Amino acid sequence: MVTYMANIFRKEQGISLIEVLVTLVILAVGMLGIMGMQARLQQSEAEVYQRTQALILLQDMASRLAANRNQAASYVTGPNSPLGAGMTCPASGATQLERDRAEWCNALQGAAETDATGNVGAMLGGRGCVESLGSGQYLITVAWQGLGALTAPPSGAACAANSYNLAGSECTGDLCRRVVTTVVRVATL
Repeated sequence: MVTYMANIFRKEQGISLIEVLVTLVILAVGMLGIMGMQARLQQSEAEVYQRTQALILLQDMASRLAANRNQAASYVTGPNSPLGAGMTCPASGATQLERDRAEWCNALQGAAETDATGNVGAMLGGRGCVESLGSGQYLITVAWQGLGALTAPPSGAACAANSYNLAGSECTGDLCRRVVTTVVRVATL
């Protein structure tokens, strides 16, 4: 009987070690999943922050345009010459129009918040356009560079089109360009 029990004990040696190793593998896979989820969450949070900033700047220009309705046609930039990233902002002049264009351009470049390296208070590559749709209607668009490729914006939102295509990356065909738009109707009084 003692020999029989000794044989069983020898056969069971190492079983608990295998169980511990399987548990560690399962735990490691779970931790990797949590880390991946955390990284994706941080990217999503940054995208949401950029969209929020874009919506604030969009509403800012809509308010400026509506407040200076007599000069609304002068706010038009067109989709191919946006204000913001990659350009020198116009000087703030004596007229409301000049101040509005300069302040909006600076805000698109992130001048609302700065650190030792420069402007950091806006979206990546923020650009803004004002287009005339006729009949006192203006399309205001804010565009920026997203952190990853998604679907391209609709063709009707042409502001800063092809400005965020990076050769050799997933950001081609405007897949990293994000836009928000609104239409402002200006009544003739």
